[in-house]
Amino acid sequence: MRAAVLHETGQDKLEVLDDIETVGFGPGKVRLRLRATGLCHSDLSAMAGVLPQPAPFVPGHEGAGEIVDVGDGVTGLSAGDRVLVCWLPACGGCPACGRGQTELCMSGFMNAGVPNFRRPGGSPEEVFGMSGTGTFAEEIVLPAECAVPIPDDVPYDIAALIGCGVTTGLGAVFNTARVEAGSSVAVIGCGGVGISVIQGARASGAAQIVAVDPVESRREAALSFGATEAVAPDGLDTARNSVTAGEGFDYVFEVVGRSATARRAYEITRRGGTLCVVGAGALDDFLQFNMFELFFDEKRILPSLYGGGDVLRSYRRTIDLWRAGRIDLEGLITHRVRLGEINEAIGQMRTGEALRTCVEM
Repeated sequence: MRAAVLHETGQDKLEVLDDIETVGFGPGKVRLRLRATGLCHSDLSAMAGVLPQPAPFVPGHEGAGEIVDVGDGVTGLSAGDRVLVCWLPACGGCPACGRGQTELCMSGFMNAGVPNFRRPGGSPEEVFGMSGTGTFAEEIVLPAECAVPIPDDVPYDIAALIGCGVTTGLGAVFNTARVEAGSSVAVIGCGGVGISVIQGARASGAAQIVAVDPVESRREAALSFGATEAVAPDGLDTARNSVTAGEGFDYVFEVVGRSATARRAYEITRRGGTLCVVGAGALDDFLQFNMFELFFDEKRILPSLYGGGDVLRSYRRTIDLWRAGRIDLEGLITHRVRLGEINEAIGQMRTGEALRTCVEM
Protein backbone atom coordinates (compact mmCIF):
# COMPACT_ATOMS: atom_id res chain seq x y z
CA MET A 1 0.00 0.00 0.00
CA ARG A 2 1.17 3.53 -0.76
CA ALA A 3 1.38 6.22 1.91
CA ALA A 4 3.27 9.47 2.43
CA VAL A 5 5.47 9.31 5.53
CA LEU A 6 7.33 11.92 7.55
CA HIS A 7 10.30 10.08 9.06
CA GLU A 8 11.39 12.76 11.55
CA THR A 9 9.69 15.82 12.98
CA GLY A 10 11.04 18.95 11.34
CA GLN A 11 11.62 17.49 7.90
CA ASP A 12 10.23 19.56 5.03
CA LYS A 13 9.20 16.75 2.72
CA LEU A 14 7.33 13.48 2.85
CA GLU A 15 8.47 10.21 1.31
CA VAL A 16 5.85 8.30 -0.64
CA LEU A 17 6.39 4.60 0.09
CA ASP A 18 4.66 1.54 -1.34
CA ASP A 19 5.46 -0.94 1.44
CA ILE A 20 3.24 0.44 4.21
CA GLU A 21 0.67 -1.81 5.90
CA THR A 22 -2.30 -0.93 8.07
CA VAL A 23 -2.48 -2.36 11.58
CA GLY A 24 -5.06 -2.70 14.31
CA PHE A 25 -8.06 -4.05 12.43
CA GLY A 26 -10.39 -5.97 14.71
CA PRO A 27 -13.43 -5.52 16.94
CA GLY A 28 -14.83 -2.00 16.85
CA LYS A 29 -12.67 -0.99 13.87
CA VAL A 30 -13.26 -0.34 10.18
CA ARG A 31 -10.94 -0.53 7.19
CA LEU A 32 -11.35 2.41 4.86
CA ARG A 33 -10.22 2.92 1.26
CA LEU A 34 -9.43 6.62 0.93
CA ARG A 35 -10.68 8.37 -2.21
CA ALA A 36 -9.84 11.99 -1.41
CA THR A 37 -8.05 13.93 1.30
CA GLY A 38 -7.48 17.60 1.88
CA LEU A 39 -4.18 19.19 2.83
CA CYS A 40 -4.74 21.28 5.95
CA HIS A 41 -2.27 23.70 7.52
CA SER A 42 -2.41 21.59 10.68
CA ASP A 43 -0.62 18.88 8.72
CA LEU A 44 2.28 21.27 8.18
CA SER A 45 2.19 22.27 11.84
CA ALA A 46 2.48 18.61 12.89
CA MET A 47 5.36 18.08 10.46
CA ALA A 48 7.16 21.09 11.95
CA GLY A 49 6.52 20.01 15.54
CA VAL A 50 4.19 22.90 16.35
CA LEU A 51 1.46 20.37 17.04
CA PRO A 52 2.61 17.34 19.05
CA GLN A 53 2.62 14.12 17.05
CA PRO A 54 4.83 11.03 17.42
CA ALA A 55 7.01 10.22 14.40
CA PRO A 56 7.40 8.59 11.99
CA PHE A 57 3.85 9.31 10.92
CA VAL A 58 1.52 9.59 7.97
CA PRO A 59 0.06 13.13 7.90
CA GLY A 60 -3.49 13.92 6.85
CA HIS A 61 -6.69 14.02 8.88
CA GLU A 62 -9.22 15.42 6.40
CA GLY A 63 -10.36 12.51 4.26
CA ALA A 64 -13.24 10.56 2.77
CA GLY A 65 -13.64 7.17 1.14
CA GLU A 66 -15.50 3.88 1.25
CA ILE A 67 -15.51 1.15 3.86
CA VAL A 68 -13.75 -2.05 2.81
CA ASP A 69 -14.42 -4.14 5.93
CA VAL A 70 -15.91 -3.83 9.40
CA GLY A 71 -14.78 -5.55 12.59
CA ASP A 72 -16.85 -7.49 15.07
CA GLY A 73 -19.28 -5.42 17.09
CA VAL A 74 -19.52 -2.58 14.58
CA THR A 75 -23.11 -1.56 13.92
CA GLY A 76 -24.58 0.89 11.47
CA LEU A 77 -21.68 0.56 9.01
CA SER A 78 -21.13 -1.92 6.19
CA ALA A 79 -18.63 -2.59 3.44
CA GLY A 80 -19.27 -0.19 0.56
CA ASP A 81 -20.58 2.66 2.73
CA ARG A 82 -19.36 6.12 1.78
CA VAL A 83 -17.92 7.95 4.81
CA LEU A 84 -15.86 10.92 5.86
CA VAL A 85 -13.11 10.76 8.47
CA CYS A 86 -13.80 12.39 11.84
CA TRP A 87 -10.43 12.82 13.51
CA LEU A 88 -11.95 13.75 16.87
CA PRO A 89 -14.76 11.28 17.59
CA ALA A 90 -16.80 11.49 20.77
CA CYS A 91 -16.83 8.51 23.13
CA GLY A 92 -20.25 9.43 24.52
CA GLY A 93 -19.38 8.47 28.08
CA CYS A 94 -16.83 10.94 29.45
CA PRO A 95 -17.71 14.07 31.48
CA ALA A 96 -17.19 16.35 28.45
CA CYS A 97 -19.59 14.29 26.35
CA GLY A 98 -22.04 14.25 29.24
CA ARG A 99 -22.03 18.04 29.26
CA GLY A 100 -22.66 18.15 25.53
CA GLN A 101 -19.13 19.42 24.81
CA THR A 102 -18.23 16.51 22.59
CA GLU A 103 -15.49 18.49 20.85
CA LEU A 104 -13.54 18.33 24.13
CA CYS A 105 -13.67 14.53 24.36
CA MET A 106 -10.13 13.20 24.76
CA SER A 107 -10.69 9.75 23.26
CA GLY A 108 -9.73 10.91 19.79
CA PHE A 109 -6.51 12.51 21.01
CA MET A 110 -5.53 9.24 22.65
CA ASN A 111 -5.63 7.58 19.23
CA ALA A 112 -2.64 9.71 18.14
CA GLY A 113 -0.33 7.63 20.32
CA VAL A 114 -1.37 4.28 18.81
CA PRO A 115 0.32 3.18 15.57
CA ASN A 116 -2.01 2.99 12.56
CA PHE A 117 0.57 1.57 10.15
CA ARG A 118 3.73 -0.49 9.97
CA ARG A 119 6.64 -0.75 7.57
CA PRO A 120 7.94 -4.31 7.59
CA GLY A 121 11.69 -4.26 8.03
CA GLY A 122 11.70 -0.54 8.71
CA SER A 123 13.50 1.08 11.59
CA PRO A 124 11.34 1.81 13.46
CA GLU A 125 8.70 -0.51 12.12
CA GLU A 126 5.75 1.27 13.74
CA VAL A 127 4.27 4.25 11.90
CA PHE A 128 1.68 6.53 13.46
CA GLY A 129 -1.19 8.39 11.80
CA MET A 130 -1.70 12.08 12.39
CA SER A 131 -4.32 12.65 15.08
CA GLY A 132 -4.94 8.92 15.09
CA THR A 133 -5.88 8.92 11.40
CA GLY A 134 -3.28 9.50 8.65
CA THR A 135 -5.24 10.09 5.46
CA PHE A 136 -2.23 10.48 3.15
CA ALA A 137 -2.55 6.75 2.56
CA GLU A 138 -4.53 4.54 0.24
CA GLU A 139 -6.11 2.64 3.13
CA ILE A 140 -6.49 3.20 6.84
CA VAL A 141 -7.86 1.38 9.89
CA LEU A 142 -9.92 3.52 12.27
CA PRO A 143 -12.27 3.20 15.22
CA ALA A 144 -15.78 2.90 13.84
CA GLU A 145 -16.70 6.22 15.44
CA CYS A 146 -14.24 7.97 13.10
CA ALA A 147 -16.19 6.85 10.02
CA VAL A 148 -19.24 9.06 9.48
CA PRO A 149 -21.65 8.09 6.66
CA ILE A 150 -22.23 10.72 3.98
CA PRO A 151 -25.18 11.05 1.58
CA ASP A 152 -24.75 9.79 -1.96
CA ASP A 153 -24.93 13.29 -3.44
CA VAL A 154 -21.87 14.52 -1.52
CA PRO A 155 -18.66 13.95 -3.55
CA TYR A 156 -15.63 12.56 -1.77
CA ASP A 157 -13.59 15.75 -2.19
CA ILE A 158 -16.35 17.87 -0.64
CA ALA A 159 -16.84 15.37 2.19
CA ALA A 160 -13.12 15.48 2.96
CA LEU A 161 -13.25 19.25 3.47
CA ILE A 162 -16.26 18.92 5.74
CA GLY A 163 -14.24 16.49 7.87
CA CYS A 164 -12.06 19.30 9.25
CA GLY A 165 -11.42 22.73 7.72
CA VAL A 166 -14.95 23.73 6.76
CA THR A 167 -16.44 22.42 10.00
CA THR A 168 -13.78 24.26 12.00
CA GLY A 169 -14.39 27.59 10.26
CA LEU A 170 -18.18 27.50 10.10
CA GLY A 171 -18.44 26.15 13.63
CA ALA A 172 -16.32 28.99 15.02
CA VAL A 173 -18.95 31.38 13.65
CA PHE A 174 -22.13 29.45 14.41
CA ASN A 175 -21.24 27.60 17.63
CA THR A 176 -18.51 29.59 19.36
CA ALA A 177 -18.81 33.28 18.48
CA ARG A 178 -22.48 33.17 17.39
CA VAL A 179 -22.14 36.10 15.03
CA GLU A 180 -25.20 38.33 14.97
CA ALA A 181 -26.81 39.75 11.86
CA GLY A 182 -25.71 43.29 11.02
CA SER A 183 -22.42 43.00 12.88
CA SER A 184 -18.87 43.84 11.80
CA VAL A 185 -16.35 41.01 11.43
CA ALA A 186 -12.63 40.80 10.75
CA VAL A 187 -10.93 37.54 9.79
CA ILE A 188 -7.13 37.33 10.14
CA GLY A 189 -5.80 34.49 8.00
CA CYS A 190 -7.65 33.53 4.83
CA GLY A 191 -6.68 29.99 3.97
CA GLY A 192 -9.31 27.27 3.75
CA VAL A 193 -10.44 27.66 7.37
CA GLY A 194 -10.44 31.46 7.22
CA ILE A 195 -12.50 31.43 4.02
CA SER A 196 -14.96 29.11 5.79
CA VAL A 197 -15.18 31.65 8.62
CA ILE A 198 -15.96 34.33 6.03
CA GLN A 199 -18.69 32.19 4.50
CA GLY A 200 -20.17 31.52 7.93
CA ALA A 201 -20.17 35.22 8.77
CA ARG A 202 -21.91 35.99 5.49
CA ALA A 203 -24.50 33.26 6.12
CA SER A 204 -25.08 34.73 9.59
CA GLY A 205 -25.88 38.14 8.11
CA ALA A 206 -22.76 40.10 9.07
CA ALA A 207 -22.91 43.55 7.49
CA GLN A 208 -19.16 44.07 7.06
CA ILE A 209 -16.57 41.33 6.73
CA VAL A 210 -12.94 42.42 6.46
CA ALA A 211 -10.49 39.75 5.33
CA VAL A 212 -6.83 40.15 6.37
CA ASP A 213 -4.03 38.19 4.70
CA PRO A 214 -0.54 38.98 3.37
CA VAL A 215 -1.11 36.93 0.19
CA GLU A 216 -2.85 38.88 -2.58
CA SER A 217 -4.47 35.83 -4.19
CA ARG A 218 -6.06 34.90 -0.88
CA ARG A 219 -7.40 38.41 -0.43
CA GLU A 220 -8.95 38.21 -3.89
CA ALA A 221 -10.45 34.84 -3.05
CA ALA A 222 -11.87 36.20 0.21
CA LEU A 223 -13.81 38.84 -1.72
CA SER A 224 -15.32 36.19 -3.99
CA PHE A 225 -16.46 34.18 -0.96
CA GLY A 226 -18.26 37.04 0.78
CA ALA A 227 -15.77 39.46 2.34
CA THR A 228 -16.78 43.08 1.85
CA GLU A 229 -13.18 44.27 2.01
CA ALA A 230 -9.78 42.58 1.91
CA VAL A 231 -6.54 44.12 3.15
CA ALA A 232 -2.94 43.22 3.83
CA PRO A 233 -1.96 43.26 7.53
CA ASP A 234 -0.54 46.78 7.23
CA GLY A 235 -3.93 48.03 6.05
CA LEU A 236 -5.85 46.72 9.03
CA ASP A 237 -5.91 49.97 11.02
CA THR A 238 -7.23 51.87 8.02
CA ALA A 239 -9.96 49.27 7.54
CA ARG A 240 -10.92 49.40 11.21
CA ASN A 241 -11.23 53.17 11.06
CA SER A 242 -13.28 53.19 7.87
CA VAL A 243 -15.59 50.31 8.81
CA THR A 244 -16.08 50.92 12.53
CA ALA A 245 -15.13 54.61 12.91
CA GLY A 246 -12.14 53.45 14.97
CA GLU A 247 -14.19 51.64 17.62
CA GLY A 248 -13.13 48.15 16.62
CA PHE A 249 -14.91 45.13 15.19
CA ASP A 250 -17.76 43.30 16.88
CA TYR A 251 -16.09 39.96 16.12
CA VAL A 252 -12.50 39.19 15.20
CA PHE A 253 -11.38 35.69 14.19
CA GLU A 254 -7.71 34.75 14.49
CA VAL A 255 -7.11 31.88 12.08
CA VAL A 256 -3.31 31.82 12.06
CA GLY A 257 -2.34 30.29 15.40
CA ARG A 258 0.31 32.78 16.53
CA SER A 259 0.41 34.98 19.60
CA ALA A 260 1.39 38.05 17.57
CA THR A 261 -1.70 37.84 15.37
CA ALA A 262 -3.91 36.93 18.34
CA ARG A 263 -2.69 40.02 20.16
CA ARG A 264 -3.36 42.12 17.06
CA ALA A 265 -6.81 40.61 16.84
CA TYR A 266 -7.49 41.56 20.46
CA GLU A 267 -6.44 45.14 19.80
CA ILE A 268 -8.86 45.59 16.89
CA THR A 269 -11.80 44.04 18.76
CA ARG A 270 -14.15 46.68 20.16
CA ARG A 271 -14.75 46.96 23.88
CA GLY A 272 -17.34 44.34 24.75
CA GLY A 273 -16.67 42.55 21.46
CA THR A 274 -15.55 38.99 20.79
CA LEU A 275 -12.16 37.61 19.85
CA CYS A 276 -12.45 34.04 18.58
CA VAL A 277 -9.17 32.10 18.42
CA VAL A 278 -9.39 29.42 15.71
CA GLY A 279 -5.74 28.89 14.72
CA ALA A 280 -3.82 26.02 16.30
CA GLY A 281 -0.62 27.34 17.87
CA ALA A 282 2.50 26.08 19.58
CA LEU A 283 2.92 25.05 23.21
CA ASP A 284 5.70 27.59 23.77
CA ASP A 285 3.98 30.58 22.11
CA PHE A 286 2.45 32.66 24.89
CA LEU A 287 -0.20 35.36 24.55
CA GLN A 288 -0.04 38.19 27.10
CA PHE A 289 -2.62 40.60 28.48
CA ASN A 290 -2.50 42.96 31.40
CA MET A 291 -5.10 42.59 34.09
CA PHE A 292 -6.45 46.10 33.69
CA GLU A 293 -7.32 45.74 30.01
CA LEU A 294 -9.00 42.40 30.62
CA PHE A 295 -11.19 43.99 33.29
CA PHE A 296 -11.77 47.38 31.68
CA ASP A 297 -12.42 46.38 28.05
CA GLU A 298 -14.64 43.38 28.81
CA LYS A 299 -13.71 41.69 25.56
CA ARG A 300 -14.69 38.05 25.30
CA ILE A 301 -11.84 35.71 24.33
CA LEU A 302 -13.27 32.47 22.98
CA PRO A 303 -11.06 29.63 21.73
CA SER A 304 -12.77 27.33 19.23
CA LEU A 305 -11.64 23.70 18.87
CA TYR A 306 -12.92 21.87 15.79
CA GLY A 307 -15.79 24.31 15.46
CA GLY A 308 -16.67 24.33 19.14
CA GLY A 309 -19.71 22.07 18.99
CA ASP A 310 -21.10 18.65 18.18
CA VAL A 311 -19.29 17.75 14.97
CA LEU A 312 -21.95 15.35 13.70
CA ARG A 313 -24.55 18.08 13.89
CA SER A 314 -22.09 20.49 12.29
CA TYR A 315 -21.51 18.06 9.41
CA ARG A 316 -25.24 17.84 8.73
CA ARG A 317 -25.68 21.61 8.88
CA THR A 318 -22.79 22.14 6.49
CA ILE A 319 -24.26 19.70 3.97
CA ASP A 320 -27.65 21.42 4.19
CA LEU A 321 -26.09 24.86 3.61
CA TRP A 322 -24.05 23.50 0.69
CA ARG A 323 -27.11 21.89 -0.92
CA ALA A 324 -29.01 25.15 -0.55
CA GLY A 325 -26.22 27.10 -2.26
CA ARG A 326 -25.56 29.18 0.86
CA ILE A 327 -21.89 28.17 1.00
CA ASP A 328 -19.43 27.29 -1.76
CA LEU A 329 -17.29 24.23 -1.06
CA GLU A 330 -16.22 23.38 -4.61
CA GLY A 331 -14.53 26.77 -4.92
CA LEU A 332 -12.34 26.09 -1.89
CA ILE A 333 -10.46 23.42 -3.83
CA THR A 334 -7.95 25.44 -5.85
CA HIS A 335 -5.49 22.62 -6.62
CA ARG A 336 -5.69 18.87 -7.22
CA VAL A 337 -2.81 16.41 -7.06
CA ARG A 338 -2.17 12.68 -6.84
CA LEU A 339 -0.51 11.14 -3.80
CA GLY A 340 2.86 11.03 -5.56
CA GLU A 341 2.72 14.83 -5.95
CA ILE A 342 2.11 15.51 -2.26
CA ASN A 343 5.29 17.55 -1.78
CA GLU A 344 4.22 19.89 -4.57
CA ALA A 345 0.98 20.43 -2.69
CA ILE A 346 2.88 21.12 0.53
CA GLY A 347 4.86 23.81 -1.25
CA GLN A 348 1.64 25.42 -2.51
CA MET A 349 0.28 25.47 1.03
CA ARG A 350 3.42 27.01 2.48
CA THR A 351 3.47 29.88 -0.04
CA GLY A 352 -0.23 30.56 0.33
CA GLU A 353 -0.91 29.73 -3.31
CA ALA A 354 -3.54 27.14 -2.42
CA LEU A 355 -6.68 27.54 -0.32
CA ARG A 356 -7.24 23.80 -0.21
CA THR A 357 -5.48 21.12 -2.21
CA CYS A 358 -7.37 17.89 -2.81
CA VAL A 359 -5.21 14.77 -2.94
CA GLU A 360 -7.03 12.26 -5.12
CA MET A 361 -6.26 8.60 -4.45
